[in-house]
Amino acid sequence: MNLPLRASSTAFPARLSARAMGALFLGGGLLLGGVAAGESAAVRARQGMVVSQSAIASEVGAAVLREGGNAVDAAVATAFALAVTHPTAGNIGGGGFLVYRPATGDPLAYDFREKAPAAATPEMWLDGNGEYSFEIHHLSHKAVGVPGTVAGLHLAWEQQGSLPWDQLVRPAVELAREGFVISHGLAGSLARVLDRMSQYPASVAQFSKDGTPYAPGEILRQTDLADSLERILENGPAGFYEGRTAELLAAEMESGGGLITLEDLKDYRAVVREPIRGDYRGFEIISMPPPSSGGTALVQMLNILEGYDLTANGFGSAANVHLMAEAMRRAYADRALHLGDPDFNPGIPIDRLTSKPYAADLRATIEEGRASVSSPTRFEWTDESSETTHFSVVDRDRNAVSLTYTLEFGYGSGIVVPGAGFLLNNEMGDFNGAPGLTDERGLIGTDPNLAEGGKRMLSSMSPTIVARDGELFMVTGTPGGRTIINTVMQTILNVVDHGMNAQEAVDAGRMHHQWLPDRISYEKQMFSPDTLSLLASYGHALREVDAQGAAEVIVHLLDEGVLEGGVDQRRADGGAAVHDDPQD
Repeated sequence: MNLPLRASSTAFPARLSARAMGALFLGGGLLLGGVAAGESAAVRARQGMVVSQSAIASEVGAAVLREGGNAVDAAVATAFALAVTHPTAGNIGGGGFLVYRPATGDPLAYDFREKAPAAATPEMWLDGNGEYSFEIHHLSHKAVGVPGTVAGLHLAWEQQGSLPWDQLVRPAVELAREGFVISHGLAGSLARVLDRMSQYPASVAQFSKDGTPYAPGEILRQTDLADSLERILENGPAGFYEGRTAELLAAEMESGGGLITLEDLKDYRAVVREPIRGDYRGFEIISMPPPSSGGTALVQMLNILEGYDLTANGFGSAANVHLMAEAMRRAYADRALHLGDPDFNPGIPIDRLTSKPYAADLRATIEEGRASVSSPTRFEWTDESSETTHFSVVDRDRNAVSLTYTLEFGYGSGIVVPGAGFLLNNEMGDFNGAPGLTDERGLIGTDPNLAEGGKRMLSSMSPTIVARDGELFMVTGTPGGRTIINTVMQTILNVVDHGMNAQEAVDAGRMHHQWLPDRISYEKQMFSPDTLSLLASYGHALREVDAQGAAEVIVHLLDEGVLEGGVDQRRADGGAAVHDDPQD
């Protein structure tokens, strides 16, 4: 595949090796579409765009668009490339969600969330004394769910793709086999995780030099991963869920006390679902249904906030932050009480939770200038890691993809399958800890999200597309565990209510409330001392955090026919890559 890079000030050769491409991204200042990643101005393009947490992976996806592929083709290529260049969350050993809005026709939601192995039970996280064990729940081989990424990407491609499958997977194979230059951000990330991986020899071999951390500028080659990707290239899902790769994965499960069997792998299927739909100030919201809680909670919060004049209050005002926190508090409470895998919970009241009348009822319980009080005896929910990744894609016909996928913790379980070269998730940690388990920290035991064989665990991932008057308007999403839903909502509010461009919407400070713990977390320097004082006077507990999420946003400027990209620099190595005709 040709991988040309657009730049405003430097001419690059039309074809670049994976190593050369990685070197160009090493310093983080590559100009894509005429704007350096990290500047306040948004990247702009007329034809197509990919925005992700890996500039290399974005360029792989944009190259697919330039070769005539559509948004789903580019998403597949980008996702496989991220499995190589962004190992903290990009994956073939995890799972996620893809929301697709075609230029014409109905949108679809692709669910490739991991599943519990057949042997899973609600009590599997208890130790020998019958006590809940965080280590078993999150850090053991039992924490690994049956991966869904390969099945989900293939299903989306099979139904919507236009280019050959092998053409989309090959760039990832080349990146893994030939290697790419390690950026400063990736070098630091690999060094930090090395101690956690030290008990797994295959992981240490994959991501270090015999236990010595890689330095920026060195080459990361992953030949076992390249072999696994090659089998996927040649055989599709059967190259992962059957044969050599499946045998290696099942053997690692058996040796480490995990539950996944060859039968679990062979039985895995991705699912097409109806997206959650909503309306906010005349904008159509299209997001992910259960087992994601994202779309339901997002629409519910927007419905509540629609009753207030957020524009007049002003971005970051105490009045707006209070109202947003109260909307978040109520949506997250309902998330815990009602949401889970719909195949195991057929009575989820989605229509009520996303209705305007229900939002009006909730709005009536909010007092301006006075915080509500959360109670763990009434509402509870799950604990999730912040290490996920999201990317957004729009093609020249304005087909759009919003895709979020994850390994759960950064680098998932930390377990690389020996001989297969890919990391395994620890996604089973998103199931509730045990029946009836509830405490102030958020450990819970409500029935909808208890572990059962074949069940998909509840998620906060919220890939979302916004339309206006029948036209694509915005593609958004983010990593961030339980903060995901709130970050996605704020990117929408920033554009719709506060008139920000894509990059401003991404750069703007963020806040979060999730019912329990009962507090507002906010990014450093987001609020003035006066605003913080007012929020405290309302009764809100406050907690400062370094950063929240890493949103990757595309806004379609309908009047100009231009795509505008916002790249989140809260985490290293992100970038936007574009498809434009030379005259553009």
